[in-house]
Amino acid sequence: MSAPSPTAPVVETRGLVKSYGKIEAVRGIDLSVQPGEVFGFLGPNGAGKSTTISILCTLLRPTAGQALVAGIDVTRQPGAVRSRIGLVFQDPSLDDQLTARENLEFHAFLYNVPRSERRGRIDGVLEMVELQERAGSQVRTFSGGMKRRLEIARGILHYPQVLFLDEPTLGLDPQTRNHIWAYLNDLRKREGITLFMTTHYMDEAEYCDRIAIIDNGKIVVLDTPAALKASVGKDRVQITTDHVERAITIPAVAVQSRYGTNRVFLVQNGQLAGKEIVLGDRLGDRVEVAQGLEAGTTIVAGDVEQLADGMRVALLPAPAK
Repeated sequence: MSAPSPTAPVVETRGLVKSYGKIEAVRGIDLSVQPGEVFGFLGPNGAGKSTTISILCTLLRPTAGQALVAGIDVTRQPGAVRSRIGLVFQDPSLDDQLTARENLEFHAFLYNVPRSERRGRIDGVLEMVELQERAGSQVRTFSGGMKRRLEIARGILHYPQVLFLDEPTLGLDPQTRNHIWAYLNDLRKREGITLFMTTHYMDEAEYCDRIAIIDNGKIVVLDTPAALKASVGKDRVQITTDHVERAITIPAVAVQSRYGTNRVFLVQNGQLAGKEIVLGDRLGDRVEVAQGLEAGTTIVAGDVEQLADGMRVALLPAPAK
């Protein structure tokens, strides 16, 4: 079979269904993921996330519908699909009695990586995830974050077109999660690999180009993180300054959002025009904005040279509906 064209979806499902007797775990999913995209799959436990990934990775057969990965039908040619994907499981799947290098050598053997290339590839992925100095250590001596990094190294060893990540940072501390995502983003830039991931962490979903939210086996919404945030409500921003008197005299406050849109709030007689917000003791009242803001975004008042000393902004949780 010829390779898919560069513009063809690298992952595609049409009416995908998976049933267990009378229970439908996946109920007619349609997806289209482009090459090089970071695609997020969000939803509560039992929503159908892992079942869908298992079908795409040929671990389960669909009850109905069609799934294509790299242009190949997962049911008709599962072997061809497996050679083109990598997979980081939700649960640990390393042999902890083997060393890091031995785990990778075994994987290279299973995926028919040419013997002449194995050592070079293994050294390369170990360096990418900063485990080259622990290559000879047994995996049982690794921390949870190190094991996750090794699993990512194993998943990309055979140069897959798509790397499936099922809850890749589950149970890891925030610092380790950030490090894992640094490796994944670097991998995407270097190799142009497509990342298809599930997660429970909303902040982690920010790394995605698009997000599909699944519930009860159906996709209920699919869009970019920015569009999804804008659709569910407004962010709240708290403005503070150490120089209240000067800030009150400034004719306008412009907030630069991460999406490139300026939200301008006029200040009239010590109040934000059109808002029931008084610039009080430390301008501690809240302002609602339509688009998300980066935490720590600077509030620019008119010309940058006229910025009130010490003025700053803090991103607050959006109010519950």
